[in-house]
Amino acid sequence: MTMQSVLNDTNTFLEHLGMKEEPFGVHYADTLPEKAVGPKVGVPISRELEDQGKLDMQEIFKTFSCVMCNVWLARKRHSAAFISTEEYGCIGGVYYCSMMKPAFAFIEHYVGTGIKGTPIHGERYMPNAESVRNFLATVNPRPAPAKYCIFKPLSQFTNGQEPEFVIFFARPEVLTGLFTQTAFTTGDMDCVVSPFGAGCTNMLAWPLYYQQQGLEKAVLGGFDPSARKCMKPDELTFTVPLGLYRKMLAALPESMFNVDGEWKNIRKKIARSAKAWGEEE
Repeated sequence: MTMQSVLNDTNTFLEHLGMKEEPFGVHYADTLPEKAVGPKVGVPISRELEDQGKLDMQEIFKTFSCVMCNVWLARKRHSAAFISTEEYGCIGGVYYCSMMKPAFAFIEHYVGTGIKGTPIHGERYMPNAESVRNFLATVNPRPAPAKYCIFKPLSQFTNGQEPEFVIFFARPEVLTGLFTQTAFTTGDMDCVVSPFGAGCTNMLAWPLYYQQQGLEKAVLGGFDPSARKCMKPDELTFTVPLGLYRKMLAALPESMFNVDGEWKNIRKKIARSAKAWGEEE
């Protein structure tokens, strides 16, 4: 299936799902699309500098810029978002997006319960530094194959470009369709997973992890409290590797969307949801 066929069949899929917003794709490249949004250049950072006590977190946070928030802005502008080793924005995001390894020790405390005797009380998303350390060591994104990690609308993948993953932003009724189509395509009752992680972890790092394991998994995300401000109310992310996504599209003709079953009732709820959020046509 060519990329043009993917785009054509995606339009059909979106019609079935009752979605108006197209999914995003993510890939790595050495040049940026025009008008891409991303972080400003920050002070030099590395785990080596951190271990030497040469990182000034106050300076680093002056250019803080969340991956999910840049993607949110790109969604509104129908443009691209990016992150790089120099334009990193977030020391967690730069790790989860494969741009810099190893992970910073600061994250172990920041995501956990903080550092005693300092103003860093921690997000308290995990119970201690050891649990965060295990999470970081497990997800362990592979090194980036190019200078930039780029998120952009699927229709903007042209001239032979292909995304590694396809990312949907959807509410529960639409997610019902995405989930069920994944199960119908794979026959795998464990085809959708949702491990702990930041917004960008589940949008990219965990999908990379399963891909490296040779497993076809869709990843449900968006449960990170810090990322919710850059997502619509009730919205989650659903990331699918391109290979699996092609199979999902190919399976559409035989799927529940084309029989007289429960999906027609779900479509009514999707329409009510769109009306409630002022998104109806």
